[in-house]
Amino acid sequence: MSNARTARFSRRGLLAAGGALGLGAVLAACGDEDAKNSGSGAAKETESGPWSFKDDRGTTVKLDKVPANIVAFTGVAAALHDYGVQVKGVFGPTETKDGKADVQAGDMDISKVTILGNVWDQFNVEKYAALAPDVLISTMFDDAGTLWYVPEASKEKIAKLAPSVGISVYDRQLTEPLQRMWELAESLGGDMKAAKATDAKKRFEEASERLRKAAKARPEIKVMAGSASPELFYVSGTNLSIDLEYFKALGVNFIEPPEKAKAEGGGWFESLSWENVDKYGADIIMMDDRSSAIQPADITEATWKKLPAVKAGQVVPRSAEPILSYDKCVPLVENLAEAIEKAKKVA
Repeated sequence: MSNARTARFSRRGLLAAGGALGLGAVLAACGDEDAKNSGSGAAKETESGPWSFKDDRGTTVKLDKVPANIVAFTGVAAALHDYGVQVKGVFGPTETKDGKADVQAGDMDISKVTILGNVWDQFNVEKYAALAPDVLISTMFDDAGTLWYVPEASKEKIAKLAPSVGISVYDRQLTEPLQRMWELAESLGGDMKAAKATDAKKRFEEASERLRKAAKARPEIKVMAGSASPELFYVSGTNLSIDLEYFKALGVNFIEPPEKAKAEGGGWFESLSWENVDKYGADIIMMDDRSSAIQPADITEATWKKLPAVKAGQVVPRSAEPILSYDKCVPLVENLAEAIEKAKKVA
């Protein structure tokens, strides 16, 4: 995923800011609408029998058997991995420059999957075809059904090779896509009754209650969600982003840039020069942990180092694109709860 290099409203700018719009029209998908599948969205008869899943575009994908050759956006593949569902190929941030697993790859062994593309606009269609894919799965960051990290230039070729499933992560609370990923994993053969899955779900609920109590006890603590690039600092609004919308619903007091200021960022964020990074007074700063963003320890700007929250050591990581398994979302909630519980009022 590319960093933002300019202040203008651009694809790269959106990508860096932690809550970005996919570009291009929705991919064609095999399958059709079926009123009988309007419940949870998933239907599976046996491991070898017919399979169908109604995705968040309202498209029902139907296959003669449960997909075996699955290709997915890296974050989706990481979530499915947590539920015992393995994929054959991935696209999106998977491997870092030093050969390690990207943060968005979660616990996957990336040496056991075919990486079709590691950065924005990179997708090897020939390798994809060689995998004989049964289905392609990705998230969606807009209401048009655009599949995340599927390149605009090659989307039609990709769509012809296998049907696609889209899980929306746009303008809703975290719990909704978490549940949808659970349903998808179950339809693909994941053991959702396994202790690993059920325990993680329980821990997520407990962490959420802890955050609710922390926010209620410390309403004066102001939290800012940020992301850093060489030229700009981005302040995310709570609208549209699944994690921030959920945390706000639990009572967290977020700094909210005005709509006019967020217009350049498509409603997701406000862009600030490093000279103006102190525009908002925050007690806690949540910083984008993706490899596309500069991490707090590597920010050299003097204005950053002077921020009260930074001086107080009240900077915590934020997964702007959460891996949609309960196991991976538990620490996101717990870390924020702990930060609020221990925070000093410094803004």
